Amino acid sequence: MIHSSSSRPFQIGDMFGSQNENSDDTETVIDKEDNVFVMSNRKTKYPTLQLDLRLIKDLVVIIVSATAGGIIFSCLGQPVIVGYLLAGSLIGPGGLNLINEMVQVETFAQFGVVFLLFALGLEFSLPKLRVVGPVAVLGGVLQIALFMFLCGLTAALCGAKLSEGVFVGTFLSMSSTAVVSKFLVEKGSTNALHGQVTIGTLILQDCAVGLLFALIPVLGGSSGIFGGMMSMGRLLLVLSIFITVAYMMTWSFIPRFLKLMIQLSSQTNELYQLAAVAFCLLLAWCSDYLGLSLELGSFLAGVMISTTDFAHHTLEQVEAIRNLFAALFLASIGMLIHFKFLWNHVDILLAAVILVIIVKSIVITAVIKSFGYSIRTAFIVGLSLAQIGEFAFVLLSRASHHHLIGGKMYLLLLGTTALSLVTTPLIFKLIPVVTQLGILMRWFPSESGVQNESSHNRGWSDQAWFASS
Repeated sequence: MIHSSSSRPFQIGDMFGSQNENSDDTETVIDKEDNVFVMSNRKTKYPTLQLDLRLIKDLVVIIVSATAGGIIFSCLGQPVIVGYLLAGSLIGPGGLNLINEMVQVETFAQFGVVFLLFALGLEFSLPKLRVVGPVAVLGGVLQIALFMFLCGLTAALCGAKLSEGVFVGTFLSMSSTAVVSKFLVEKGSTNALHGQVTIGTLILQDCAVGLLFALIPVLGGSSGIFGGMMSMGRLLLVLSIFITVAYMMTWSFIPRFLKLMIQLSSQTNELYQLAAVAFCLLLAWCSDYLGLSLELGSFLAGVMISTTDFAHHTLEQVEAIRNLFAALFLASIGMLIHFKFLWNHVDILLAAVILVIIVKSIVITAVIKSFGYSIRTAFIVGLSLAQIGEFAFVLLSRASHHHLIGGKMYLLLLGTTALSLVTTPLIFKLIPVVTQLGILMRWFPSESGVQNESSHNRGWSDQAWFASS
């Protein structure tokens, strides 16, 4: 009886016949520089392990470079974040071009934002959030609306498209949750009054990202106004349901689950650490699957655990993972900086960055002040949020896909965003100096005035900023 090749029984000789199998059936992609990327395993009857050596090399380069940059800037007494950003710009396509295919690296780097937001949620206090709730929610919405109005009006007066101006306003209203939260954690200011207002505003912006994505097709003309409003309505409904389910789990499932993990991890914390990371990633994935964002889900996961007695222990377990991926993320942001483009348009970009910092500081300070906070607290929050956030890169890519902005505007906004992120460490360094100068010049209230404001806001204080500076 003759068997076909697909139904022939296994024989001992088959173990030594691998050289006759289809060794050339591996799916690959070759780019314009003849770099080969493996897309799937070799098509054989028996699965084989395939390694993407280029990805391994890229990760080694970026981690080693970020480490070197962090060490250098730490020795110089500067924030290590600057070292991460500049290391990324040095090895990226705009520098030495050691890494020219950034998709896979940026995908890994996204875990940095996820774990940063997860750790931030673990440290976030819901009772204190209730105090800054009005300024975070209403103030955050007001800031976005003001930027959209101002940029739309400017575009109309300059003869540009109104839709493009509104998008630029949306783009500029975003601040960097990852970078700012990392600085607040390093300064120990997450529980200070200005820190809570800043974090609350950032989280509102993260929540608004999904709605802003729904707005882009409307501005780009790819869907009608009614379709855009329907998309935004669906997102609001999904967000409400998601938060409601998470709230119910917080008081029913989460405490029991964490207690069980503690009991099972009596000998080692390995299982608890894995469970915490898995819970964070699962909630982040669910949030993204529902059309919200990975960042919102990871932050909500941290907030859910923060209501239990295991928040501090969980933070200790994920802190090392957070630091590693945060460095990877910041270095990947640096790789978006192209020195040649910056040099050719340095005058325009510098003017744009300075204008962004000034306008955002003024608008945000005015909004925070309108909610009854002191000019000092409002000023610190305004400067803290004076950069353009990493979500702007995603919004920019989506807007370009819908032909909402032109090529030159795309490059200008990209360079401005990257430069604003690079200048953020300098701004945070200058905040205590400028604030102290403001007190001496009697622009800001004295220490007693700050204490009165802190007492009025349930005992919070801005002193943590200066104690850590």
